[in-house]
Amino acid sequence: MVIAGVDEVGRGCLAGPVVSAAVIFKKGIDLGLLKDSKKITFNNRKKISDHIKSNSYYSIGIASVNEILNLNILQASLLSMKRAVERLVVKPGIILIDGSFAPKGLQNFKTIINGDEKIKVISAASIIAKVYRDNLMIKLSKKYSNYSWERNFGYGTKAHLKGLKKFGVTAHHRKSFKPIHKILSG
Repeated sequence: MVIAGVDEVGRGCLAGPVVSAAVIFKKGIDLGLLKDSKKITFNNRKKISDHIKSNSYYSIGIASVNEILNLNILQASLLSMKRAVERLVVKPGIILIDGSFAPKGLQNFKTIINGDEKIKVISAASIIAKVYRDNLMIKLSKKYSNYSWERNFGYGTKAHLKGLKKFGVTAHHRKSFKPIHKILSG
């Protein structure tokens, strides 16, 4: 049976899209490299992501900042997951999804709480999604250098919050998230 793993990253960020990846292993994947993306250093994650990409079918799904605002973060995360699954060139027999929610309309899936720690194919999806999103935020940080996105990737660190207070909100900020909403309504 063809198994796909799906995970998203960026739900808790104050800026940038939510990104999901769907992965189906080919032969040759080194399972020993795979664990929850949050437990791998930045540089190792990039190397492992390249290995996964070379030894898997994978796809990316994104939900924009506007979609996060219009739908809410959970629904936007599920939308990004659905997009990732729909973009796979090989159709899975079963889809293993990190967390307790699944996108509407998917067939043959199983949700697994902490799946990125328990299931290697979900770990792989987590790694690919994290590297993709981190690179996106690094690219954005070149234009928006006041928020330290090249280091915090849009999460609400002290440097990011300081930049928000001093330079204001950008089009890439999630306006419905509490710290951003406070600045806009204050």
